[in-house]
Amino acid sequence: MPLIRLDLPRDGRLPAEAALHLDRALAAAPAGPVVAMVHGMRFSPRVPALSPHRHILALDPAERARRVVSWPRALGFGGAGEGEGHCEGDGEGLAIAIGWEGCGPPWRAWAAAGRAGAGLAAIAARLDARGDGRPLDIVAHSMGARVALAGVSAAAPGRIGRVILLAAAEFACTGAWAAASPAGRRARFFNVTARENGLFDAALELGFGAALWRGLGRGLPGAGPHWVDLDIGCAETRAGLAALGFRIGGGTRRICHWSPYLRPGVFALYTAILRDRAATTPAILRAALPCRAGTAAPRRSLRIGGIGPPPGRTA
Repeated sequence: MPLIRLDLPRDGRLPAEAALHLDRALAAAPAGPVVAMVHGMRFSPRVPALSPHRHILALDPAERARRVVSWPRALGFGGAGEGEGHCEGDGEGLAIAIGWEGCGPPWRAWAAAGRAGAGLAAIAARLDARGDGRPLDIVAHSMGARVALAGVSAAAPGRIGRVILLAAAEFACTGAWAAASPAGRRARFFNVTARENGLFDAALELGFGAALWRGLGRGLPGAGPHWVDLDIGCAETRAGLAALGFRIGGGTRRICHWSPYLRPGVFALYTAILRDRAATTPAILRAALPCRAGTAAPRRSLRIGGIGPPPGRTA
């Protein structure tokens, strides 16, 4: 069973039935990473037409569109064959498709994403309780990064492994908070940004941060040795990754929120990170990148204040 589905209700808690389903899947899962895949806004597991389980989180998506890529297959689950995520010789592990309520007005999805972090932390705790030493890895897009970082902040030390954030719709202060949390200090963070996501980064800063907080799309310099910003929209970054054996294609659109999972070659990098292959630690990646998100060739930000505490929290 390479893929299971776990849906979190609006309160973010892991339902008892889902917990039992997870326990059975973990008992049967082969060696390899356990990866939680978290979608962004505009999806709802309760609405068939909007379900992420028919879309990017499916092994065989029912939807057919340019933006539909099977994340689990691309990451090496379910018989990837010769695709980007081909994992011959590796234990396949288990992919967990996390559904959360991302539909409705943006403010409602924002609140739901924050609550869903508790469910993600509960999943990590059940994995830890098995005692086989495998942490929970996370791949999250857009507002799913808010779910991921809330989960890291709520988890116990050692329960979170690698966290890959794709065009994160969250603030830098929240990323710093999660990276400095007990679980975050023992995790590895890969913040994948893209210049073609700039309009969405600006919308986040203006719409949710009142132009006071900087988005993670600007990078998080100084977060520590366990964090790396990867601006795949930067040609120098792609050249540095190519030198390590990861060839990322150039973007074809000036504005695109989905390029961190649509650009050719990106899933080969993510798979290598999740399967602990050589040259994929934050330190090695950071040393290979002459152009880093938030430092070289910075993009315009609407931010007028400091990094500040996350909205709803005090410093």
